[in-house]
Amino acid sequence: MTKIELSKIFKKQFNESLVHQVTVDFLSNQRLFTKGLKNRSDVSGGGAKPRPQKGSGRARAGTSRNPIWRGGGVTFAPTKNKSTKKINKKMYKNALNCILSELLRKKRLHVVKDLKVDKPKTKLFLKILKSLKIDNSLVVTDESKINNFLAARNIKDIEIISVNDINPFNLMKYDNVIIDSSIVEKLEKITS
Repeated sequence: MTKIELSKIFKKQFNESLVHQVTVDFLSNQRLFTKGLKNRSDVSGGGAKPRPQKGSGRARAGTSRNPIWRGGGVTFAPTKNKSTKKINKKMYKNALNCILSELLRKKRLHVVKDLKVDKPKTKLFLKILKSLKIDNSLVVTDESKINNFLAARNIKDIEIISVNDINPFNLMKYDNVIIDSSIVEKLEKITS
């Protein structure tokens, strides 16, 4: 483990409000907004008055697309309008640095020198985890090490991601974060 390098990179004080803001932003932007129904103005047709105002003995009706009519619109229809939130790059980087600094302070951030599996076998990756005595963790590695991804994808409570896919929600979701020593420089660029 190379804690000296990490303590130089991740030395921010934990800013709870910033981390909360960035996490809420990340999660809200993950929403798909696929549900949507048509209200009375969205439904096609209904331009002409369906019957005269007076004389029929029935209720007044201006359009056949009224919500109480068959084929009409939905009264309080949900819409597909996506309401995305935007966080500045500087805030996002600071939040990542805050989280990683706090993980380091709580001894939940671990650096493994040359985290690599020769074959895409789950057994081999489990051996590495047993030697570290860690379970329920996020493993951050270089995307060129494909065997790592193939070996770790089927292990319970372990998620493996590349350094480019790192986000605040994943960092806080797991008890431990394991970082490959080869990506420390990339991680420093991302968080500073």
